[in-house]
Amino acid sequence: MATSTTAPLTGYLSDNAAGTAPEILAAMAQASTGLAAPYGNDPTSARLTTLMADVFERPVDVFVVGTGSAANGLALAACTPPWGSILTHPDGHITNDEAGAPEFFTDGAKIVLVDGPRSTMDPTALRAAVVRRRGDVHSVQPSVVSLTQVTETGSVHTLDEVREVSSIAHDAGLRVHMDGARFANALVALECTPAEMTWRAGVDILSFGATKNGTMTAEAIVSFDPSLSTELAFRHKRGGQLTSKMRFQSAQLVAYLENDLWMRHARNANAMAARLRDGLRQIGGIEVVGDASANMSYFRFPAALTQALHDRGFTFYDDRWEPGVVRLVTSFAHTARDVDAFVDAVRALAIID
Repeated sequence: MATSTTAPLTGYLSDNAAGTAPEILAAMAQASTGLAAPYGNDPTSARLTTLMADVFERPVDVFVVGTGSAANGLALAACTPPWGSILTHPDGHITNDEAGAPEFFTDGAKIVLVDGPRSTMDPTALRAAVVRRRGDVHSVQPSVVSLTQVTETGSVHTLDEVREVSSIAHDAGLRVHMDGARFANALVALECTPAEMTWRAGVDILSFGATKNGTMTAEAIVSFDPSLSTELAFRHKRGGQLTSKMRFQSAQLVAYLENDLWMRHARNANAMAARLRDGLRQIGGIEVVGDASANMSYFRFPAALTQALHDRGFTFYDDRWEPGVVRLVTSFAHTARDVDAFVDAVRALAIID
């Protein structure tokens, strides 16, 4: 999606830094006309549930929330008792970037880490973890497996990986949660349907991310398990996410899903990331780190280059993971012109360095 800025965008901190799509702003303005029933009992919220059912090719329960942290916390709370455990990768978003929100919403369930390559859980390790100390009153009980999609290191769980994790979890009686903060970006990377990446692969409940891809204050919990609907409804209210004027959040998500806006945004973000990786890997002294295939990429930059780019107004995270490693995230708002300007700056500064 092109922007109207006169100068190239220089920010690669996060896709959260991008603004709100004009179509979504227009939908919010439209939702402000007239009166509507509160607390999600309005026609726009009903339309959202219908759209979600169409997107996922089956009936679903939809709970609109304001943040991804709330989506993750409430979804996980519906899947585990306080004495349960949430199995996830050490790189998982819920264990690194939620300030204990999952533990808070679940009233104390423990996050248990299951390592593996590419920020995905090793199947052998997961098979051991799902039955560890089962029935032992002295230990937390494995209750739910959580996948981050796209992962925090930029990789994407393949459909086979999601299916295998889900099979292992279900065989042991556990549910499967997907943290889909960059759900649309993963769909584009895998060239699959929402159904194929979720319930058809064994996912029971999804944190449906949208803010990183163009909405303002709207995310959703999408449940494929009808038995969770009552508990989720009460947790939704008790967690402070049943907003009185929910039509404004629902309007955002309706506009997001209609006319393929969400997928167009994700395709652009992913394409700009690929363009960025292709450009930077041709410059001496730059190393692409990991196997990113969506819109979040990692590189190894010389320290002097990183500082010179910051001095010229380019923003991105560096040294948060290990010395010399930087993260660059593209969004629906970035254009080829923006990316080429960054690559040109790196090329010029690398020569000077």
